Amino acid sequence: MNGQKTSDYEFELPPALIAQEPLAERADSRLMVVDRSAGSIQHKRFADIVDMIPSGDVLVLNTTRVLKARLLGKRASGAPAEILLLKPLVGDTWEAMVSPGGKLHPGRRVTIGPELSVEILDITERRTRIVRLETPLTHADAIERYGHVPLPPYITRADTAADASRYQTVYAVERGSVAAPTAGLHFSRVILEELTRCGVQRAGVVLHVGAGTFKPVEVEDPGDHVMHEERYAIPESSIAVLQAARKQGKHIWAVGTTSARTLESAFDENGHIIATEGETRLFIRPSYRFRMVDRLLTNFHLPRSTLLMLVAAFAGYELTMRAYREAIAERYRFFSYGDAMILL
Repeated sequence: MNGQKTSDYEFELPPALIAQEPLAERADSRLMVVDRSAGSIQHKRFADIVDMIPSGDVLVLNTTRVLKARLLGKRASGAPAEILLLKPLVGDTWEAMVSPGGKLHPGRRVTIGPELSVEILDITERRTRIVRLETPLTHADAIERYGHVPLPPYITRADTAADASRYQTVYAVERGSVAAPTAGLHFSRVILEELTRCGVQRAGVVLHVGAGTFKPVEVEDPGDHVMHEERYAIPESSIAVLQAARKQGKHIWAVGTTSARTLESAFDENGHIIATEGETRLFIRPSYRFRMVDRLLTNFHLPRSTLLMLVAAFAGYELTMRAYREAIAERYRFFSYGDAMILL
């Protein structure tokens, strides 16, 4: 059965198709429409989504907010260093990735700015660091003032002031992610208002995206891949909307793989809530059976990635890879600032 090996998800992507900048308008992106039952592929514009979601269906949005988690500074020697904050721990400590890893041992300090420095406290089993932020400011203010937008590694330019808003959904609320839930970047406030007028319901969830989202699967058997945990939460108001929609036979549309993983982590096979918050390591790949997600909106993902495997689990391996081949032939824009795909 195809799709069971990591090498099944390898494909050649021309570098010119990796989107380096966002489009002028969020909803100007292209939208590939993949019908799973018909096996058909259509090409539309993202704004067409207003006519595609029936009244009463539920759009599930991940309302996490991206931190300016990339801290650029200098070591005592004056040499450059980088700290990527992953998640807050106890008190003033965080888990972080650091560079250069060979130099930043416990006891070392990195000066980020006049009011912020970082002390390396410990090394974890997975080679990340436990660090302490030293600042007279609140952590939120210090990170906002001195941090940089943590653009993905395939965006080969420095972040700009525009990225602070564009690498963020218009509905982002709760700080905690080091990467944007990129399927949501296509939604403008106007599109969301039009959907509401059409009777489409919304349910917010939170999954704080970790740096592991960019980690390729390096083992041939995906079952041997270790997923990093990610924190999620579903408010009671959203649970009520989702369960009512289920009873009424309405469809649940997950905006992005993060929303899909949140829903699949929190509900059982009968659609009953089993957790309102927690940490998930759920790795969705063929032949996973979806329990809560009926429709999936997503971007085009990296080869050999867990995100591509999730899409293949939802749409089927053959159809997914055919859609990717067609996206390349039609010169769709790939990855975070790229175009979108909707799976019906």
